[in-house]
Amino acid sequence: MNRDKVKSLKERYPAGTRIMLDYMEDIQAVPAGTKGTVDHVDDMGTIHMKWDNGSGLGICPDTDRFHVVGKEGK
Repeated sequence: MNRDKVKSLKERYPAGTRIMLDYMEDIQAVPAGTKGTVDHVDDMGTIHMKWDNGSGLGICPDTDRFHVVGKEGK
């Protein structure tokens, strides 16, 4: 992932952003419909999460599908 796309992801999904997962392409995928809070976006573009079900599996924005549902505490 190029530097500009990573920068855009960091701006679009800052820490505290609440996300709902629609689909994850991973053998240990978080179930669709699970909500979580963005911890940070790393320099590879992975969105690191604190899922409400206790998982910490990151989102790969090029393959996984998700949408923003708000900010933490709102």
